[in-house]
Amino acid sequence: MTFNPKRLVLARMRRRMTGRSLAQAAGITADTLSRLEKGYRAPEEGTVEKLAVALGYPPDFFFNDDPIDIDSAGVSFRSFSKMSAAEKGAAKSAGQLGVELSSWVETRFNLPKPDVPDLSYQTDPEKAAVEIRQYWGIGERPIGNMIGLLENKGIRVLSLSEDTANVNAFSFWRDGKPYVFLNNFKTAESSIFDSAHELGHLLMHCKGDFNDGRLLEREADTFAGAFLLPANDVRAKVTRPVTVQKIISAKGRWRVSAFALLYRLWRMNIVSTEHQYRSLCIELSKRGYRSGEPLGIEREISTVWKQVFSALWEERFTKNDLARELNLPIDELEGLVANMSGEKFRPAQRQIRQV
Repeated sequence: MTFNPKRLVLARMRRRMTGRSLAQAAGITADTLSRLEKGYRAPEEGTVEKLAVALGYPPDFFFNDDPIDIDSAGVSFRSFSKMSAAEKGAAKSAGQLGVELSSWVETRFNLPKPDVPDLSYQTDPEKAAVEIRQYWGIGERPIGNMIGLLENKGIRVLSLSEDTANVNAFSFWRDGKPYVFLNNFKTAESSIFDSAHELGHLLMHCKGDFNDGRLLEREADTFAGAFLLPANDVRAKVTRPVTVQKIISAKGRWRVSAFALLYRLWRMNIVSTEHQYRSLCIELSKRGYRSGEPLGIEREISTVWKQVFSALWEERFTKNDLARELNLPIDELEGLVANMSGEKFRPAQRQIRQV
């Protein structure tokens, strides 16, 4: 086996460590670490073990093949402007590990094939939302399970267990497959909106050029609001005059946050004046909806991951076994599927077929 310097860089990025801090933790010089990461030299006896302990990774991880490459220019990061370089690096490396995990699953299970059309020609996010609903044949009804819908259309959904509000979600295409990573440290309503936001990127910005990030983020936000809150359905259910109580009572229908519904009402001119909009914002904030959802919904659970782990458990193949097979630390594996499959992995009626 040959030591792979790219694996060392990936592990360091995942742990958000600088070269200096890792070198200090591993008891080696910063120059030695730099040469190892650049592939200028092979590690001396015992060095890999020191690095493995400092990073919390199995030593065998550093002898795996090259990590799957993800083009940073083609990754849509939500809240990109707020992210530090360390946060971007950690998120991208999580994406690399997530693709490896998903690829392992695909060798053993038949997952839904991607059915995500190219809507990059569409410059109006509102029209894009209508088009994809028509294409998928879901009309204007509320989305009962956003993660389930994405998975049913062949989008690979994984967790992004970053303990920071700066990394909300991100998505990308690789080898013809769409991926979405969602942060688990947000409310269930926010994660649903993030899912729709990333769907907008996958549909409208699939060419992979995210240079004008702020414009694309606004487009994805507009798409998410229109997709989750279809105009005709909203007009039928929320009438004037709009009150805070109406918003709180109605938001559960579409499984969105109170502020997401209010903003959609403002965009649709149902809340017709800026004064009314600001007054409703202030009142919702006073009731605690700025920092959370006091009357929140349950977090969505992945159908695919629940079935995968149920099928593996039937063979007495645990998450620890999977982590060992991938040469991953168990915390990294848990982080990629956190809150996705439920806490108990009982055998379920199987809709994905094991290969």
